[in-house]
Amino acid sequence: MRVKAVIGSTSSTSYNLKLVNFMAERYKEELDITPVLINDLEMFSIDIESEPPVAVQAFKDDVKDSDAVLFATPEYNFSIPGAMKNALDWLSRGGDFTLHGKTGFIVGASMGVFGSVRAQIHLREILSNPALAPTLLPGNEVYIGAVHTKMDEEGNITDEATIAFLDTVVQNFIAFHKKQQAIAQA
Repeated sequence: MRVKAVIGSTSSTSYNLKLVNFMAERYKEELDITPVLINDLEMFSIDIESEPPVAVQAFKDDVKDSDAVLFATPEYNFSIPGAMKNALDWLSRGGDFTLHGKTGFIVGASMGVFGSVRAQIHLREILSNPALAPTLLPGNEVYIGAVHTKMDEEGNITDEATIAFLDTVVQNFIAFHKKQQAIAQA
């Protein structure tokens, strides 16, 4: 299954990018996870919506060319980063319904103890917009708090409980995706 992972952070040292890279390696037999960076996206404006910049169109095409989408978000000021909101604004516009009906799930890592809980609540609310509307895995929230204590310098998760939980969520997502595919084909 081809999974595009939209990375909500633009930081070169992003824990969420490291988390996605860890997941890509750990689950490579079952999922082909490719990070999609949002660093170069121009701010959304209705003035350029009908002719989006090259980087924006490339981003939308990259996300569209997937079987599923993984959203990896940190928490900035109790919400998602502005860059993530901008990326979602672009995905919701243009009439191509890039995310509509794609299966997806959300992960988040932060140095704080809550591990992006509030950001993910906001992200789920934004993704419920009919112009976005991915089909999100329910009941499997991944909040990795104090991530700096659970990851080594190379970005490998070292906390066994976190790894076991990720294993469970990924298996749940694979089963969920297969079920959604069967429903769509029925």
